[in-house]
Amino acid sequence: MFDLISYIEGAGSIALAGHVRPDGDAVGSTLALYNYIRKEWPGKDVTLFLEKPAEIYSYLKGYDEVTVPEDGLPDKVYDLFIAMDLGDMERLGGAARFFTAAKDTLCIDHHISNKGFGNHSWVKPEASSTSELVFDLIDEEKLDKDIAECIYTGIIHDTGIMQYTNTTRHTLEVVGKLIEFGFEFNRIINSSYYEKTYVQNQILGRALLESIIFMDGKCIASVIDHNTMDFYGATSKDFDGIANQLFKTKGTECAIFMYESSREQHLYKVSMRSGKRLDVARIAQKFGGGGHRNAAGFSMNGTYHDILNNVSEEIEKQLKEADG
Repeated sequence: MFDLISYIEGAGSIALAGHVRPDGDAVGSTLALYNYIRKEWPGKDVTLFLEKPAEIYSYLKGYDEVTVPEDGLPDKVYDLFIAMDLGDMERLGGAARFFTAAKDTLCIDHHISNKGFGNHSWVKPEASSTSELVFDLIDEEKLDKDIAECIYTGIIHDTGIMQYTNTTRHTLEVVGKLIEFGFEFNRIINSSYYEKTYVQNQILGRALLESIIFMDGKCIASVIDHNTMDFYGATSKDFDGIANQLFKTKGTECAIFMYESSREQHLYKVSMRSGKRLDVARIAQKFGGGGHRNAAGFSMNGTYHDILNNVSEEIEKQLKEADG
């Protein structure tokens, strides 16, 4: 078993970080470990690097203590740097320079595309989330309500509230233990997973209205370009949940949502969701991305139609494999 506690105990200064554009699991897992270290070792110097998380996670303890890894931050050499919920150092973004300079480095992750990086790695693709791994690695008897809320948040976001195939018996057992701390788990689901701003609902409606189905209805795709983003005043944080909603279309085996992340470079961020017959992580890895079997993503330069054609070829190959 990976002895996370021994690494923490041996370090005077510790940095934690999740991936760029942090989702619920990146936020929940890093804040859970951050709060745990602060609680059990109050004398340690601990910094959590994250791009500013979405406001929907502001109920989590430590949210206001996150350090955004901007260029102006002074250099610092940490005794230990723990990278969480990411498959490679590039996804650390601005925090990568602190990872490189640290005396010792760890990676804790559950993405199948992660081949291990840093001095020590704990990568478990069978886990539902990195938040679940945090639960397994810390002392359960020292959990409190605040830490439990963070772990619970990460798990529900990476399992689609226990709907995805990465949900296991162990996942449900962990969730059962967490809700015994008495926090309002139904409020967390509503406010951080389902509730949308007016702009988010508008952009979701636009994405659904302009979606297309192809491959005899097996796939659905939609795109939001920069002009549309400007019209609604939307940012990338307003796109959470669109790929999931597209995938709820009856008869589809794959949903593809993309948005234009750089107009000058014709760069699109692509998110994919799939059912039993498709492994979208394989497709994402082919194009330099990663993720899970049923939820993955990548970035690609080109036009919307070129990207869709490239992805469609890989989908068709897999469906033929599945049909034997």
